[in-house]
Amino acid sequence: MNLVRDTRQVEQGGPERRVNLHTSPETMAGVYANFANVSHSDYEFTLTFARVEHEVEDEEIPGVVVSSINMSPRFARELIDAMQDAWSKWETRQGIKNLPEYSRDDEHSGRD
Repeated sequence: MNLVRDTRQVEQGGPERRVNLHTSPETMAGVYANFANVSHSDYEFTLTFARVEHEVEDEEIPGVVVSSINMSPRFARELIDAMQDAWSKWETRQGIKNLPEYSRDDEHSGRD
């Protein structure tokens, strides 16, 4: 079970709620993808994730789709915002790790 914060209620002045997500261990493990394609229609966006063999020298690169997700434009916008926020936090953390003052011991001492 994962609890995820629903920020839409807070933004609209309502109480904070938590989304209670249940998943199997297999789903929780996820899948690996090293390629993604984004397509859209007037009504939805589709993210297709695949695992492709980049090492192949052939004209056609073999791959297998591991997941395809359809979503509304509104949800696509929310996902983009969440990804940008997560990316910004990740970049900041990576930048801190590259500072000369940062040591590997900082990683294990609970400082984040």
